[in-house]
Amino acid sequence: MEQQKIVISGERVRATLEQFANFGRTENNGVTRLALSEEDRLARDYFCSCCKALEMSVEIDDMGNIYATLAGLEDQPPLVIGSHLDSVKKGGRFDGVLGVVAGLEVARALVENKIKPRIPLVIANMTNEEGARFEPSMMASGVLSGKFDKALMIKKKDVNGITFEEALHSIGYAGKEESRIKEAAAFLELHIEQGPILEKESLSIGVVECVLGMVCYEIQVTGESDHAGTTPMGMRKDALFAANNSISEARQKLSALDKELVFTMGRMNILPNIHTVIPNKVVFSLEARHKDPSVIKQVEEIILGLKQSSGHEGCEIQTEKLWDRKTVFFDQKICALLERSARSLNYSYKRMVSGAGHDAQFLASYLPAAMIFVPSIRGKSHCEEELTNWEDCAKGVNVLLETVLSF
Repeated sequence: MEQQKIVISGERVRATLEQFANFGRTENNGVTRLALSEEDRLARDYFCSCCKALEMSVEIDDMGNIYATLAGLEDQPPLVIGSHLDSVKKGGRFDGVLGVVAGLEVARALVENKIKPRIPLVIANMTNEEGARFEPSMMASGVLSGKFDKALMIKKKDVNGITFEEALHSIGYAGKEESRIKEAAAFLELHIEQGPILEKESLSIGVVECVLGMVCYEIQVTGESDHAGTTPMGMRKDALFAANNSISEARQKLSALDKELVFTMGRMNILPNIHTVIPNKVVFSLEARHKDPSVIKQVEEIILGLKQSSGHEGCEIQTEKLWDRKTVFFDQKICALLERSARSLNYSYKRMVSGAGHDAQFLASYLPAAMIFVPSIRGKSHCEEELTNWEDCAKGVNVLLETVLSF
């Protein structure tokens, strides 16, 4: 029972997060630490030095993932805590790195309290989660889980023509395939919410049940270009007017489907994009996210139905499905353990979903996995204004520690 009373050091979590932020800190107190950059190398070196100070063994796999292991009493599959150290350009100090620091702090708490874990504890740093330098995002966890082909991924280039493989070797973090994480008792990822829900509801912890399924379409509206000053309104085939009508119709119908459905028209190209010429083509994206596949199916029916709806202004509408993903549900037994840990610490919490993608969603295909969220102030993330209260950071790590002890 004494083990249940140990807690982590919130001040040490804060100091460690601030130290990591020094590797790529921006003038507005954000972070630019692109995958496999010099800033990433410095962060990796610091992480490894912290782990070795705890007498943890450190291994690196062929995708540059780092695994630091605190030996257990039994030779069993490890309990893995992890996330990522890379950031987007001008991102925040918490996204990804909090999950790595959380694992480090749990290991520190165990060592300080002379608790030898029954099974090994591994802290993992996953390479290129953001995809900000080398697309796609969640690249390394995608390779580990068989979602992506390694041969294709390592040839991906950044804007300067440098390949992932070249960058990995240049920073000295190319390891061996046999070092990959192959089995685990659980994979736990602590992450900032990156949304406003926990803060709005004054809650400290989110127990994440799933990562939402989603679908993304490209919609092309084709009309005719004519002179903007000489063509009567009734004789036009204005692609932008037609696109606007389609967007309004889609918004109205999608909004009526389900209150938890989120959808976005995030990209639009207008041609020829000249103020004196009637647009002859508009191409825009429409993506939607929901945990229920039946709702996603209804979304697709609405999108495909745009071709038959009114308001086309004499234009042609074509739709193309770009990609989709199914909802990834996390291990319910582990979710229950996280929930129990939050309750035992008297932290306010709720079950919730993730609209954003995370390494845990790919790893969940072959490892029992679950996630914890802590609040993001004003829901801000992927920007320099990203902020989570230090107290909430500590609470998230304490939930992790309590869960580790339960294992």
